[in-house]
Order: sequence, then structure tokens, then C-alpha cells
Amino acid sequence: MQDLVATLNTLLERSRATSEFSQAVLKVASVDGPNELIQFDRWLPAVKVLRVIAQLLETEPELEIRKVAIDARAGCSNFAGTINVNDGERSWRFDWDCRWRAEQEGWYTPSGAPDQVRAAHEFGYRCFRVFEPLAPSAQ
Repeated sequence: MQDLVATLNTLLERSRATSEFSQAVLKVASVDGPNELIQFDRWLPAVKVLRVIAQLLETEPELEIRKVAIDARAGCSNFAGTINVNDGERSWRFDWDCRWRAEQEGWYTPSGAPDQVRAAHEFGYRCFRVFEPLAPSAQ
């Protein structure tokens, strides 16, 4: 998580996200739960939420981000759903999937399963199979 927080700090500095949003991101990392500017179901793993935010910041550094809402489901190897920015101003569909990334890299465990642990460790938030904007009518 420390590596992800360091990456988030760098991405936040390079972005047009508001200072209030930046503080809210760091609060999620330390408190491990949602807040008024970063909304998600409490049972979702904070690390997976932060990966989506990192991808958003890297993909859209020019977007002034004030608030996000994440609607997603978390599995063992994946995290899929939507992220809505600034109360519907923009939205993306995403699927972070370390199993898929391991398969893409040809990484398998001795038992023959995709080495999703290695993929998650080496690629971190960059295991997105899908991160695509939704058309305004699909939001």
C-alpha cells in the first residue's frame, strides 16, 4: 500500500484534482474507508478503490477532479464497475484484473494457475483490462 500511496501522491501533484480531493484520497489510504469526496461501499477494499483512482489520475491528468463515486464488485483477482466523477460530469467503466494480466504476461504458478499475485505486485494499478469512458447517455 505504501508504494501505491507514493504513486498517488505523484499523480495527484501532476493532476488538476482539487486539494480537497487529494486530501480525501490520502484519507482513504489511511482510514481505509469512504468519505464525502470518495464514495464507495464500505465493504469494498480500499486498495482496489485507490487503484481505480490512480488509473483515473494517470489517464485524465487535465480533469479537475472534485469528487468520485465508485460502484463496483470485488473478486479475488478483479475489481470491476464504474467510476463517476464530479456528480456525473464524466464516467468510466473499468475492470482491474490481475489474473488477466498474468495470462497476458505468460506468468503461471508451478501448479499451472495464472500467477495473479505476481501480476498484482509487479503491475500494481496497471492491471486494467478495461478503462473506458462511458458516453453521456450510458451514465
